Order: sequence, then structure tokens, then C-alpha cells
Amino acid sequence: VEQALAKRRARRKGAVCGNLDIQGVEVGRVPGRLPACGIKAAVRVRAVSGVVLSQESLMNCKTAEALNTWVDKGVSRAFSKRDPVVKLKVAAHYACRTRNNQPGARISEHGKGNAIDISAFILQSGKTLTVLNDYSRRGPLGKAARAACGPFGTVLGPDADRFHRDHFHFDTARHRGGPYCR
Repeated sequence: VEQALAKRRARRKGAVCGNLDIQGVEVGRVPGRLPACGIKAAVRVRAVSGVVLSQESLMNCKTAEALNTWVDKGVSRAFSKRDPVVKLKVAAHYACRTRNNQPGARISEHGKGNAIDISAFILQSGKTLTVLNDYSRRGPLGKAARAACGPFGTVLGPDADRFHRDHFHFDTARHRGGPYCR
């Protein structure tokens, strides 16, 4: 009983965004080097819904909540319960930069703490599925990407353009016509 209580206390202590399923630390304000960049109330997330991120990732709570919802409701259904996803390989998180690092482009959602890029899924068996080598629309990676449409306002992957052939880009930007998913 004491071990269970200690585990619960540790989980509560590591929770951010008012959600026990989002584990990390509160960072506070993150200024950007460009005027449109920065995060007012940043968190550094290390795990969501029991799935570990390959690196602690800086974002806002809206993005952390979307990531948690996607992992809990989408990723868990896209993959076999016998060999679930235990880790996500983060390709990018907060970075004050333009879209696709193109000169003259608008500031990326990454520069606002609204985005995260995922390049691979590590399963409990140790098997790694990468977006570059294992993506297919009908396979688990395709199902996981489709499930992200809704929790996230923008979902881009290999079918979107050459910039996203090796990862999924997820951000919480909202569009007038609803989620933009490719």
C-alpha cells in the first residue's frame, strides 16, 4: 500500500497542466529571439499517457493536452494491445524559426510552443517503426496520423510535402475550415 501511495505521490508531483497523465516540469515564460516567438507558460514534457518522449519537449499546455489526447485515444488504438507504443521519437519541439526553415516564411507553430514533430514509434517489444520507412496509409502509422486530426488543428506527414516525408508534424493552430490534415 505504501509503495502504491509513494508511486501516486511521485506521479502527482511530476504532473503538469493539471493532468496526471502529462508528466514533466513547469518552465514558465520562454522568450523568443524573434518578436513572434516565445511561450507565455511553457512546460517541458517527458511523458504522456504512460508513453515516454525520446527527449523532454518544450511546449504550451494546449499542445501537451492535444498530445496526451492523441496518445491516449489514437495511438493506443492504432497499435496492437499486445505490443503497445512505449516511446515516441521526437524530431522537433519548441524552436524559434520560420516554417520549414524557409527564409521569409511566417513563424512556425514550433516558435510559439504549439507544435511537436514525431519521427518514430518504439513498441514494447523493442521494435521501432519510423515514419520514413514504415509509413503507409492503412498501417498503424497511417491510423495514428488520422487519429491526430482533431486533437491537433494541423497534421502533416509524408503525404503532405517533401518537408514532412520523415516525420509527422502536429500543431494546435486552428483553421477556419476545421482541422487541416494531410
